[in-house]
Amino acid sequence: MDYSAVKGRIFDIQRFSVHDGPGIRTIVFLKGCPLRCRWCCNPESQSYEIQQMTLNGKVKTVGKDVTAGEVIAEVERDYGYYKRSGGGMTLSGGETLTQPDFATALLALAHQRGIRTAIESTGFAEFSVISKLLPHLDLYLMDIKHMDSDKHKAFTGQGNDLILANAQKIARSPVKLIIRTPVIPGFNDTVEEIGAIARFVASLPGVEEMHLLPYHRIGSDKYKGLGREYTLAHIDPPSQEHMQKLLQVVEGCGLRGQIGG
Repeated sequence: MDYSAVKGRIFDIQRFSVHDGPGIRTIVFLKGCPLRCRWCCNPESQSYEIQQMTLNGKVKTVGKDVTAGEVIAEVERDYGYYKRSGGGMTLSGGETLTQPDFATALLALAHQRGIRTAIESTGFAEFSVISKLLPHLDLYLMDIKHMDSDKHKAFTGQGNDLILANAQKIARSPVKLIIRTPVIPGFNDTVEEIGAIARFVASLPGVEEMHLLPYHRIGSDKYKGLGREYTLAHIDPPSQEHMQKLLQVVEGCGLRGQIGG
């Protein structure tokens, strides 16, 4: 198959990142997401449609159609940095799984060039979709936001049953799985809620790490630029002391925890 010709829609490529996977990475942001998390820092990623967003008085077009070959040509420019740092390419979004053929093509092309791969994903898709990506994937960074499906749906627009079931299946694959939890005051920032997630993570075969990502307001100005309301403007980020307390809960479940991703 000619993976280079597969088309998809992205909204950004970020080079020299030290987040979303080990080492120096290039992050490719794909358009489209089935969730509507209230705290999302990339609201322009949620719709698959190409949009106009106003920031600092300037109108910006969000979304561009590209081929996998064009993206990999950009990613490959930093091959030397990946080799020296243990980095590679990470697919983010949006939700990578909303464009499975494009994502598979990007991951496969990266592997063909000796570039290590990761995705940052909610895991919200049929497992048949996820299974297409797994043979070309080294690291799955998976968000688990809450154990209560009703509360999950109230804050993200979707329940969590499919997500939790997929976490169990991915954990049984050869791909390394790290669970990440955004810590959102009023949603999941209690010892009890983080503890419930950590116990579930500890039950996943082979999964040893859980990262806590503290809430922040970065990206909140984008909502106005899209003509939308940011409904969490009244919430303050969690204190460092509180994050340390939650980290102790994670580590108390036998996991390697860290704050930030």
